[in-house]
Amino acid sequence: MKKLILVIEDEEDILELIAYNLQKEGARVKTSQSGEEGVRLAQQLRPDLILLDLMLPGINGFEVCRRLKQNKETRLIPLIMVTARGEETDIVTGLELGADDYITKPFSPKVLIARIQTVLRRGAREEQDNESIIRRGDLVIDTSRYQVTTGNGEAQLTSTEFRLLRFLASRPGWVFTRDQLVNGIHEEDFAVTPRSIDVQIVGLRKKLGANYIETVRGIGYRFRE
Repeated sequence: MKKLILVIEDEEDILELIAYNLQKEGARVKTSQSGEEGVRLAQQLRPDLILLDLMLPGINGFEVCRRLKQNKETRLIPLIMVTARGEETDIVTGLELGADDYITKPFSPKVLIARIQTVLRRGAREEQDNESIIRRGDLVIDTSRYQVTTGNGEAQLTSTEFRLLRFLASRPGWVFTRDQLVNGIHEEDFAVTPRSIDVQIVGLRKKLGANYIETVRGIGYRFRE
């Protein structure tokens, strides 16, 4: 795992544990113990992945995530949030802001490494996608540049929203359950809440309009043909 990983965590013992285990796997690690510094380092270093604790001094992890995902230079960096409580409301909020995955404290270092590797593999696979341009009416999805445009201009999507839109738009007319969508964009070991797909769909409709993705009552969603 020869990647640069930024760890934003204020508890020094946990920070040292994470850094030690990542370095054992061959990763380069940069650390920060505050939200403000974490945002600055992410913009400066452009790491391959960010591991973000939610409970931070100053600005909390939710605000850090929001700032990074609204910044064009950092919004596509994979981000895994760390939550102490594991409450559904925290998880849904983080996913809605654009986090790619989450892990709850206390966690096993082996599980943490596995989750990081899964997110990194997923990103590498997406970069190899052969169909670089998907056109559906006035909707254009450029998978090589991670850009989505409509008749109203470019839409600023989170990485999870982008993957979900690409998955659905690649199969117009097909109906997918929430579980199928989770497996299609996150792989089977993604720890997902029942509401997460609905949250991403709401986000897509706000940014693209309600005409592209249709709810099939009692089943799931499909991209309109």
